Amino acid sequence: MESLNIPNALMSDIFGKLDENMKKIEQAFSVTVINRGDNVSVMPLGASSRADKAENVIKKLIAFAKKGEVITEQRVNYLIAALEDEHPTSDFNDVEKISDDTVCVSISGKPVKPKTLGQKKYIDLIRNNTITFSVGPAGTGKTYLAMAMAITAFRTGQVNRIILTRPAIEAGEKLGFLPGDLQQKVDPYLRPLYDALHDIMGSETFLRNLERQLIEVAPLAYMRGRTLDNSFIVLDEAQNTTPEQMKMFLTRLGNNSKAVITGDVTQIDLPDGKNSGLAEAVKLLDNIADIGIIQLTPHDVVRHPLVQKIIAAYDKNTARKNFREKRRTQKS
Repeated sequence: MESLNIPNALMSDIFGKLDENMKKIEQAFSVTVINRGDNVSVMPLGASSRADKAENVIKKLIAFAKKGEVITEQRVNYLIAALEDEHPTSDFNDVEKISDDTVCVSISGKPVKPKTLGQKKYIDLIRNNTITFSVGPAGTGKTYLAMAMAITAFRTGQVNRIILTRPAIEAGEKLGFLPGDLQQKVDPYLRPLYDALHDIMGSETFLRNLERQLIEVAPLAYMRGRTLDNSFIVLDEAQNTTPEQMKMFLTRLGNNSKAVITGDVTQIDLPDGKNSGLAEAVKLLDNIADIGIIQLTPHDVVRHPLVQKIIAAYDKNTARKNFREKRRTQKS
């Protein structure tokens, strides 16, 4: 087995707290990682060992660390998943390139970057298309990265304003029972958009631009009848639009504008019998020039590692239900 050199200054970052990163690699690939000074060797354990893959993961961790990237649990999990047999589409050689793409810098000085190959493709699609659809499970950065791209376009003068919108669909609670006027009733639905703006732009700058109407955060219904020129528009939670609402939104696009539509078609809160405008749109508009569509997967989840496992469990349960329903239909 090849001996890998890790600079002493990077050793603790790469190994992780209490060597947790190496323990994950050992368990995933049936190996033992042996550390001798600045050198690390990977020893196979049994016939099921995949020592070559374990070495590749460690090499990528070294490359990330040398670039000054923080080695998080999510990053280790992603690198391992990128080499698993059930996830063959990842071009593992390109993984470290994701850290070279900085979308913007937040108010706290933290660079906003893609963390997976899927997120990198998503950002590139936004850059290269007028309209981009991003469909995927919770925690894949759909909204946050769209907001980062909108703020970047606004800061660099590519657009004059940012417009953020969501359908105000009730998920278990009725709007009428919430206290306050209409704006106060819909504000909870728009809170994730506010949070991203505060995080990246800063509260003071956000409020100043909001007062000057350079940033607009509003329910989708407020978009009807308008033409949105020189704007970066983000439609979030688009799985809860009807086909009519989605058509209305897409036809608001004016000159020198860009739109990003995000949603998770597994979390539709529309009344029974109502079709999702997002699900319909990605089918109707596929293969149209200047429209980008990306399907993010559980491998792109960048929240707590448990989120990925929860999504997988629900997907597995849904697949079982669909299989049973199909068998029942065939028998009848």
